[in-house]
Amino acid sequence: QVQLVESGGGLVQAGGSLRLSCAASGRTFSDYVMTWFRQAPGKGREFVEHINKSGKNTGYADSVKGRFTISRDNAENTVNLQMNSLKFEDTAVYYCAADVFSYQNPRYWGHGTQVTVSS
Repeated sequence: QVQLVESGGGLVQAGGSLRLSCAASGRTFSDYVMTWFRQAPGKGREFVEHINKSGKNTGYADSVKGRFTISRDNAENTVNLQMNSLKFEDTAVYYCAADVFSYQNPRYWGHGTQVTVSS
C-alpha cells in the first residue's frame, strides 16, 4: 500500500507556471506507475500524464502536450508535474495516483491539489 500527498497548487495567471509535487510513503515507490489526473468543475476526471516505474517512459494527454512535464525521483519518493504556459482550461483539482500495473485505473489516490488559472 502507498499513501500519496500532493502539493504545489495555487492561483496563477494564464501563461504562468506551477510545479506540482506528490510525496509517496509506504511500499517501495519504484514499484509503482505514477500518474497525474485532473478534474475540472462539473467535469469528469481526466488523464494528464503518466510515468513508468523507472522514469524512462512517459505518456501525456494531447491537451497538455508541450506544456506539462512529468518526472519522478525514486530516491526521494516523489513525482512532479511541471506545468508551463498554463491556460484557463487547466483549472482543476489535480490528483496524483499510483498503481503497480498500469496508469489507466490506478488503485491509490491522493486527495488532490487545486490549480486555478486566471484569464
